[in-house]
Amino acid sequence: MTHYLRKTAVAACAAAAALALTAGTASAAPSTVWTVSPSSAAFQATNVGNIVLTATIPMTCTASNASGTMASTTGNPATVAAINTMNFGSSGAPCTSVLGNVTTVAVTPWDVVAVDYNASTGVTTGYIGNVTANVKAGVCTFTVSGQASATYTNSTGVLAVNSVAGELVVSDPVNCGAIVTTGTKPTFKGNYAVKVAGTSTIPTIVGSNP
Repeated sequence: MTHYLRKTAVAACAAAAALALTAGTASAAPSTVWTVSPSSAAFQATNVGNIVLTATIPMTCTASNASGTMASTTGNPATVAAINTMNFGSSGAPCTSVLGNVTTVAVTPWDVVAVDYNASTGVTTGYIGNVTANVKAGVCTFTVSGQASATYTNSTGVLAVNSVAGELVVSDPVNCGAIVTTGTKPTFKGNYAVKVAGTSTIPTIVGSNP
């Protein structure tokens, strides 16, 4: 009888452990539901303050804008918006640097990727992905690619791009000397006010785990 009870207890413990492991595995990487409102919809974004691309030297834009589409989705990470146009500078306000005026041509689409959501602040943390841009500063030309860390705040509608060194890389530098090389680690920083296209409505992004 004692032998039977011991076997039964061992089996019960094994079953409980298996159940706990299964539950832990299932909850370790929950699939996030991202509710974008409105969805699906077009958006437009305009810079708030200067936009700065630094590749050894700062290249500053006083004018920048973007547009694209946004939609609810599921996953983690998940693409909640596509940036289909991205402009830096304008004819009356070119981007500048110590090397001369800067022309930056974005190769789109870029992605707005959501990773985490703070319900108490209404802030989504993620990054701008699939970034590619061809840059010309004076006679120096090069390509920047990679991703850039970013946050989006529902209350203000501000997409804040704040990349860190190592997220973006340089390729194909020409006539840049030692100023911009393939070892340069560029950064992209600046804020954009996002609105539903053609309106003053601020879109929202909310993440939840089912």
